[in-house]
Amino acid sequence: MSFFEMYELPIIRWIHIVAMVYWLGGEWGVFQTSFHVINRKLAMAERRRHMETAYRIDILARTGIIILLPLGMHMGHLWNIQPYGGGFLAGMWAFYAGWLALCWAAYYHRETDLGIKLTKFDEAIRYVVIPTVFIAALASLLGYGPFNAEYGQKWFSIKLLIFSLLLVIGLLLRYIMREWTTMFRILDTEGDSPEIEAKLEKSIIFGRRLAYLYWIGILTVAFFGAVKPI
Repeated sequence: MSFFEMYELPIIRWIHIVAMVYWLGGEWGVFQTSFHVINRKLAMAERRRHMETAYRIDILARTGIIILLPLGMHMGHLWNIQPYGGGFLAGMWAFYAGWLALCWAAYYHRETDLGIKLTKFDEAIRYVVIPTVFIAALASLLGYGPFNAEYGQKWFSIKLLIFSLLLVIGLLLRYIMREWTTMFRILDTEGDSPEIEAKLEKSIIFGRRLAYLYWIGILTVAFFGAVKPI
């Protein structure tokens, strides 16, 4: 038996914990940085530096979000809650590796038209992933599968159900960050614009409100994963 086979579950669980930490911590970092992004008292160059910092923090949170699902599905199979292994797991990991590469490519080209197109493609993937995870989790809780949801196993489907809703909030926050790029490009070319500034401030205020729900949801997902109460 290889080293990975002996410690497969603990290793994956460790990576899962690290991904959760980056997700929660990254969102907090972006939240705090946003105060400086919309501060009109600061020079545009300084605001741009804060926006750049926000993007550098956010990419770690995005990475954590994307790899959490395959990690969870892999552990679910090892716990005999998620019945699909073998080729399914291999295909799932290949898909998520491609998605992660797309996410990083969008980050690398974030200040360009290509970056915006890649970001929209990244968002489009979520339009498929979110309802798929939501329906599978809900159907399992109702006793229709595909996951085992007997007593002591329901936590897995509940966790996935909440996670799918958090992906919706995350998608809205992605829209907001994409707006940052678009509006800052307008400010760079057209100069000071009260209309754009007001729109920028409004979008970030909305994002901060979403962030509070986001943190509560993330902590709830972590609770069900760690405690497994039902």
